[in-house]
Amino acid sequence: MKPAPSDRSETAGQRRILTIALVLNAIMFVIGLVAGIAAESTGLIADSLDMLADASAYTIALVAIGRSGLFKTRAAKFSGSILLVLGVGVLIDVVRRGLTGANPESTIMISVATLSLLVNATVLYLLSRYRAGEVHLRATWIFTRVDVIASLGVIAAALLVRFTHFGWIDLIVGAAIGSYVTKEALEILSHARRSASATV
Repeated sequence: MKPAPSDRSETAGQRRILTIALVLNAIMFVIGLVAGIAAESTGLIADSLDMLADASAYTIALVAIGRSGLFKTRAAKFSGSILLVLGVGVLIDVVRRGLTGANPESTIMISVATLSLLVNATVLYLLSRYRAGEVHLRATWIFTRVDVIASLGVIAAALLVRFTHFGWIDLIVGAAIGSYVTKEALEILSHARRSASATV
């Protein structure tokens, strides 16, 4: 049985939005990572890794379109697992930088985090129609919501670093982002488990 025209239109719309989100997040991952290393900012590095996780989620969601419910659930589980690993990795980096010391550059932090915020807000708006949709699409919306909050956190940290000259503020924000990323990963995995139980 051929899909109805409305179904094909919806599928095409999903592919278009997810492709835009994928490209934007992949670009911002590279920009954020390079800037984070140059600025010695844990917050920026955390934000860039979150972008990488999003790009992975969008790729998986694109592949999942038109597939079975089981495939979509597995895709969401994989996305959540990636985010969980990255969140824990950021927390480890916070500890490392706390022990070795760092002097984050606030100007780079503010510039890149503001650009990230604009990108994330745009993608979140595009994905808002799927916030209550199928599990793999809902996961992409959750990923992007994390990014918006993370970008705001980096901007706040950069401003505080600039006016107080306390580099440890960046570590606090990096730890907060890492913790939030980990929480959202567990939320995605929980959604996926409930979806799997419903299909049994």
